[in-house]
Amino acid sequence: MTGQLPQTVRTDARNNRARILDAARAVFGEAGLSAPMREVARSASVGPATLYRHFPTKQALIVETFAEQRRACQAAVRDALADPDPWRGFRSLVERVCELHAHSRGFADAFMTAFPEAMDFTADREQTLRAIGELARRAQKSGRLRPGFVVDDLILMLLAHRGLQDTPHAARAAASRRFAAYVIEAFRAAPETGPPVPLPPAPRLQLTHPPGTP
Repeated sequence: MTGQLPQTVRTDARNNRARILDAARAVFGEAGLSAPMREVARSASVGPATLYRHFPTKQALIVETFAEQRRACQAAVRDALADPDPWRGFRSLVERVCELHAHSRGFADAFMTAFPEAMDFTADREQTLRAIGELARRAQKSGRLRPGFVVDDLILMLLAHRGLQDTPHAARAAASRRFAAYVIEAFRAAPETGPPVPLPPAPRLQLTHPPGTP
């Protein structure tokens, strides 16, 4: 029995950690990083003491919660830079970054604001912006990206893209793809030759009323 007890404790700890991370992805993904830690604990069916034993700070929880998205963002940067066609690499990076942001309000918040002092996300953001800058120089040299593009335009695009977080979850991914397609067309230096590239399907969206209105 004494030999089994430590193993049971370790298994319980792993299970609690996994439940906390699953809950954090759901809570932060929908409510953003302003969601309180107690809401994560409640969703994971653990007590606050258990939550803080695994993750002493909210920052530590956020970094671990979005580790997979950070790796996906890093992979998108590597793939885009490795593409021999700089315009195609530029387009793919815009599309993949939008997709990552659309799937989680929390990841979008962490990426854009580095909440709070999260150096991991600051490094990711700076790496992505450097990659966009390098791809932009290559794509402009090839004549495919409009000469007036600057990296600040990507930040402007992502700030506008955050507005999609207020759309219903079921329509958000489709809205993000269509948004990215329009933005890429705006960044293009000249129209494509031949038939126009079709846009992704438009999602059915409905304007919401402010709280308290009928």
